[in-house]
Amino acid sequence: MDSQDLGRYIEATAGYTKPWLLVQLRLKKLQERRSELSTPEYMAELADIQQDLLKLGEWWVGIEDEAFGSSS
Repeated sequence: MDSQDLGRYIEATAGYTKPWLLVQLRLKKLQERRSELSTPEYMAELADIQQDLLKLGEWWVGIEDEAFGSSS
């Protein structure tokens, strides 16, 4: 799945309300641009995405079923 497919999936499933999917999209786009970036540029962008992922923290606590689907 490329970033275009992932973007369409996110749009079709209202995934823009699911922050982990947006992080995944950023990672996919970075992966696709890897050959265009120097190692320091790539690492800086990857670190930025990682920081945003860490900021998500435990936002899902208490809404696990809503956020990730029912486990039953």
